[in-house]
Amino acid sequence: MYSSSHTDAPAIREPLHAPVAHVVRGGVTEGVHYGSVVVLGADGEVEFQLGDIEAAFYPRSSLKPVQAAAMVRAGLPLEGELLSLAAASHSGEERHLAGARRILELAGVTEDDLRNVTDMPYDPAVRDTWIREGREPSRLAQNCSGKHAAMLYTCKLNGWSLDGYLDPRHPLQQAIAEIVEDLTGQRIARVTVDGCGAPLFSISLHGLARATARIATAAQGTPEARVADAMREHAEMASGAGRDVAALMRAVPRLLAKDGFEGVEVAALADGRAVAVKISDGANRARIPVTAAALARAGVDPALLTRFAGEPLLGGGEPVGEIRPVRALEPLTVRACA
Repeated sequence: MYSSSHTDAPAIREPLHAPVAHVVRGGVTEGVHYGSVVVLGADGEVEFQLGDIEAAFYPRSSLKPVQAAAMVRAGLPLEGELLSLAAASHSGEERHLAGARRILELAGVTEDDLRNVTDMPYDPAVRDTWIREGREPSRLAQNCSGKHAAMLYTCKLNGWSLDGYLDPRHPLQQAIAEIVEDLTGQRIARVTVDGCGAPLFSISLHGLARATARIATAAQGTPEARVADAMREHAEMASGAGRDVAALMRAVPRLLAKDGFEGVEVAALADGRAVAVKISDGANRARIPVTAAALARAGVDPALLTRFAGEPLLGGGEPVGEIRPVRALEPLTVRACA
C-alpha cells in the first residue's frame, strides 16, 4: 500500500499555496488564509489536494511520531505514557515534567544532559502559574523535553556519545534521517535546526501524510504501531489538557494526529486515510478548522467534527463571524437522481 522506495527530494521553491479558509465577519470576507492540503485514501493515493503538496517545507513538530518511531527502531524500550511523551509537544504540566524526569532516570542521565533550549511551559495557564510562583525557564519545561530525554536514552542504549547528540552527523540523527526517508518515501530536501535545537528535516506535505499513514496502519508490535498506540491511548501526554489535537484524537476513533508550529497538522486513520495541512502564515486559528474539513473530505463523519469548526470571531464580546474553510474542502455528496 505504501511503498518505502525513495523518490527524489521535494523541490525547494516558493510554495504555490491556495486559499484554504476565509475569515468571515458579519457576512463579509475580511481576510483569507492561504495554505496547502492533501487527503490520501486508504490505498495511499491522493484523493484531494489544494495548494502545493509537493514543495519542500518544514513539518516542525508534526514529524515527532516519525522521530519517535526511529528511536523505537533503534531500541528505545518506552511504552504507554512515556512513549507518547517521546513524541510530544507537551504543555509543561507537572505530569509531563515528571514523565521527562522518569525517562532521564531510566537512561541514567540528568536534566543537565539535555541540550534543548530553556523555556517556560507552553500552556498559557501553566505558564502564568509558573510566573506567579517565581519559577524560572528550564529545559525540562520546554515542550520538546520528552523527545530530547528519549534521544538521550536511545544514545545510552546504543553506546553513542551524549555530547553532540543534536548534531546532524551524530549516529542518532543519522538513524532518524534514514527513517524519515523510509516512511515518507522521499529524500530529505534540506536539514536545518528546529526551535528546540534538534535537526529539522525538510520533506513535502504529501510525504508527511504518507509517513503518518504508515505509522497509523503499521502491524501490531512494530515500532510504528507502538508509537501510534501510545499516542492514541495517551493523547494528553503527547500534548496537554485542553489541547485541540488531543480532543481531535478523542473524538475520532483510532485517529493519530500531531500538530506543529507554523500552522502544520497531520492526521491518519487506522485504515490508512490521512490528511496533512499547512497554513502558510502559521495561523493556529485556521489550522484546526481546515484539518477538520479535510478529515470530513476524507470520509470522517462530520458529526464527530462539529466542535472543531474553529473559534468564533467576536464583536463586542458576541459571535459575529467565523473562520470558514473554502468550498473545495466540503465533503463530496452523492445526489439521488430526480
